[in-house]
Amino acid sequence: MSRTRRFVLALSVVLAALAAALFAAPGAQAHEERPVTFPDGSGSVPKLRTGEPDLLVCKTDRADFARRISGFPAALKARNLTLFERCAASGHRHLQQAVDAVDRPGLTVAILPGRYEEEPSQPPPTGACARLEAPDSALGYQILSYEQQRQCPHNQNLVAILGKKDLQIEGTGASRLDVVIDAKYQKLNAIRADGSDGVYFRNFTAQRTTFNSLYVLAADGFVIDDVLTRWNDEYGFLTFASDHGLYKDCESYGNGDSGIYPGSASNINDGRGYDVPRHSIEITGCRSHHNMVGYSGTAGDSVWVHDNEFDHNMGGASMDSAFPGHPGLPQNHARFERNLIHDNNQNYYPYVADGTCAEPPVERGYEQGVVCPQISMPPGTGIITAGGNWNLYEDNWVYGHQRTAFYLNAVPAFIRGESAWGKQTDTSHHNRYAGNHLGVDRSGASRPNRTDVWWDGQGGGNCWQADAGATTPGAPPECGARRGDVSGTADRLVGEPVKLAQLLVCADYDVRARRLPAGCDWYGARGLQRVETQLALGSALVLALTGGALWWRRLRGNRLAGAATLLGLAGLALDVAGSTLALTPTAVPAVALLLTGAWWTLLGLTLRPTHPAFALTTVTLGALTLLDAFDKAVLMIPGTPVSPAWLRLLLGVVWVLWSVVATGARLPAGGTGGGAGEGTGGGRARRPAAGSVGGPAGESAEPGDAVAGPDGAPAPASTSSPGPTSSPGPSSTSSPSPSPVSGPGPASSPGPVPPQAPDARPRHKEGPA
Repeated sequence: MSRTRRFVLALSVVLAALAAALFAAPGAQAHEERPVTFPDGSGSVPKLRTGEPDLLVCKTDRADFARRISGFPAALKARNLTLFERCAASGHRHLQQAVDAVDRPGLTVAILPGRYEEEPSQPPPTGACARLEAPDSALGYQILSYEQQRQCPHNQNLVAILGKKDLQIEGTGASRLDVVIDAKYQKLNAIRADGSDGVYFRNFTAQRTTFNSLYVLAADGFVIDDVLTRWNDEYGFLTFASDHGLYKDCESYGNGDSGIYPGSASNINDGRGYDVPRHSIEITGCRSHHNMVGYSGTAGDSVWVHDNEFDHNMGGASMDSAFPGHPGLPQNHARFERNLIHDNNQNYYPYVADGTCAEPPVERGYEQGVVCPQISMPPGTGIITAGGNWNLYEDNWVYGHQRTAFYLNAVPAFIRGESAWGKQTDTSHHNRYAGNHLGVDRSGASRPNRTDVWWDGQGGGNCWQADAGATTPGAPPECGARRGDVSGTADRLVGEPVKLAQLLVCADYDVRARRLPAGCDWYGARGLQRVETQLALGSALVLALTGGALWWRRLRGNRLAGAATLLGLAGLALDVAGSTLALTPTAVPAVALLLTGAWWTLLGLTLRPTHPAFALTTVTLGALTLLDAFDKAVLMIPGTPVSPAWLRLLLGVVWVLWSVVATGARLPAGGTGGGAGEGTGGGRARRPAAGSVGGPAGESAEPGDAVAGPDGAPAPASTSSPGPTSSPGPSSTSSPSPSPVSGPGPASSPGPVPPQAPDARPRHKEGPA
């Protein structure tokens, strides 16, 4: 096998591997639940009842109770003493006992200050409950039906509230820390309210589970009021497939996924624009901090999030369409306004890398600040939207992030389990980021984000405020004064290829397998470890080798080709350097594209006389590269379904293969690479012999053509004018005859030409009189 064929084969293997890496997305896992449907929407947000409780829960240790209430205000202390006497006589010792005693809607359960570990619910299941037949989730727990939850309520739940209507559960302490419901990492959920419309939770803490502290499922009407959740493998608060919900004045921290998770909120505004009649869930006055992410919502549809604080997480807030099994996908119609989203720069991945998160939950150190991230998340980000539509982000304070304030990327439908071709590009549309306070806190102090916008480029109708700082791309579409007004709009079917490669590499994370993708900077990769840099370096080496070989073999004697090749090498080097600065705003990538585009354009011009088809391809590649630089740095080109980067990538593959073929073809006899165009010795370069690449068969050199010498420069031309038929001498570089001009004759006699002494005198040459 020839060297040329071996090179083409090796390059094809590399390209195939790259294609596999780009389009083979890893499987995604998240919260898995039995199939549920949304409520019919006929319910309402429940109101707080302030009368005396119907049922009481307390412990019997009077001394401990007295200590807990000793610092209460006098009135509150007196009320708790009265309730304690009543509870000691006729109350319950465990919350589950009180819930089981609820026999009609509209009852209130009051929990007196104390720690409730719900000892009767703690033991693992036995008997028939230990042998339930149900599918297993990816995390290992069984996905039980509602009937199985009723049959065995404590297989997974410390406290199970199943089918109770209009139930209110409240702590009677001075703060939410006075009543603590503690699962001690023995159950998936501390409290599960399943099919319990109108449930109201107030003034207590739930903590230490292997999944979630407070879980509301399939409820039409719920309130979470002044409740704290902490130290859970997954979520603090999880509400799912619910409507008419309200979170208010809550707090959550120390969770491996999010503190607040309104997943699959009722999809009541599907098909509408920005203006909607109502939202399914409202979240206000809450703080979520020191989690993997403060807020998240797979299919978090029609959620109104306002006047909250999301800080000191890995990411501030996220919504996505990236996980199957969530009704209401793709995500749509979240509204964020007047939130403080700042300093979300925590990095908890080292706890995965060093094995801390492989220990049993009770030994991981959650109470000392350990968090075990459950999914992939770019640290240092304010708001992440992964495949959402019609979301509004307005009048928020977003500052102090080491990566970016706003992060937007599309998610193809096959990731969520939908294979229809028409759905593959149905995310990342009409997201509006306008009127936010970027890089400053509420006092006006400067707290810049490293960049304000990161967008993969896919989708249509998205826009950002005009005063955003550093962005990638350099000039994203701008929002107009009215919702729906967009200038410089772009509507693309697929994101930038390098950004897509990064997203797919970074998504291959698994906390249980301790798998942190080596090429992703989310997990600490730097320099040549990063996939973007590896791709840039690999492509730069391929292009430098093929372009250099093309110049050496075909264009070595051409000044313009040499200068163009130097420009190309500089551009490729800058491209590699720029890829290492992905988190730093810089013009290096655009300059690299400009130089590379100039290389291909000039190279194509030098190839045009001898290789017209290849030259056209090369010039086209140069033009696409220049367009790509313009698209990334100046203005996204409207009306293009894909970025110029994709066209450049595809044509670049063709160019490399063609360049290898052109370089490896046999040179004409005696030729070593003289090129078309401007030569180093003046005059016209000799045309290729018959059969050479780019030269027509049978074409011979014309009179006056410079003949390439051994070093690639044209040799001195003979001054003898041939007749109708010239008989060649032994050397094509014979010295001229003594006569300045030989007149034409019928034929030139063959034979050696006698050597003549050189004459240095200038001569006047003219034709025959």
